[in-house]
Amino acid sequence: MTSPARALTRTALAAVAAAACVAGPLTPASHAAAVELPPVGAVLDYQLGTAYTPPGGVNLVTRDSTASPAPGIYTICYVNGFQSQPGDRAVWLNQRGHLVLKDSSGRPITDPNWPDELLLDTSTAAKRTELASIIGATIDRCAAKGFKAVEVDNLDSYLRSRGKLSVNNNLAYAKLLADRAHGKNLAIGQKNSAEQAYRGRTEVGFDFAVSEECHRWEECSSYSDVYGSHVMDIEYTDDLRGTFEDVCDDPDTPATTTLRDRYLVGPDDSEYAFDHC
Repeated sequence: MTSPARALTRTALAAVAAAACVAGPLTPASHAAAVELPPVGAVLDYQLGTAYTPPGGVNLVTRDSTASPAPGIYTICYVNGFQSQPGDRAVWLNQRGHLVLKDSSGRPITDPNWPDELLLDTSTAAKRTELASIIGATIDRCAAKGFKAVEVDNLDSYLRSRGKLSVNNNLAYAKLLADRAHGKNLAIGQKNSAEQAYRGRTEVGFDFAVSEECHRWEECSSYSDVYGSHVMDIEYTDDLRGTFEDVCDDPDTPATTTLRDRYLVGPDDSEYAFDHC
């Protein structure tokens, strides 16, 4: 499951803007010709909670890696690259325990917002390589199913690591995942972490950005300064800044911006919500 967006410091975002604005949005990397990027200005349906037939007019969908692509629609494959999936906790602890981040007492470190997700240990090159092989197999399955791209979640896990991980650890690991995706002719998206947009584009090789609540946290330009029009945003009904009309009227809001319920339930659930700019 995705983690709630966190407010970023003005200093960090100012540094991103200063770096990116020197020359405007960065041009595509050399691998771009081999991958098909998500359509710009598309209507996105973000279906991580459950897969269902998209509403009319939708031409871009994101689904979990365990699902299949939406027929006839560019579909992005969600991969939890830096934390374990809730249902895989026992596998990681019992079979891959050395790859689970632990505190000074040897206890696994979990995401405070999603306590059934374990943080993966990206602290050494050897562990990053082993993790990339495991998560890379999921990326391979996305390609085999017919997904066009992947988005890798929890790049910001180092912020929840109690000082055990660094941003450099996670970016180095992300580069391995990006190379794996590009090797399968998949585009790969940076998920959240607006303050790392410039390094994500230039060092990792991310092709596009997926933001949760960039309008809510006033971060949207931090992505678009780097990725240009290749940015998509998901806002949530329970924490809007103003109305959704206000969101769409904001010139900094990406053209591809979708409103969803927090837990991304299906249309049969009373909590379901979907709208778009």
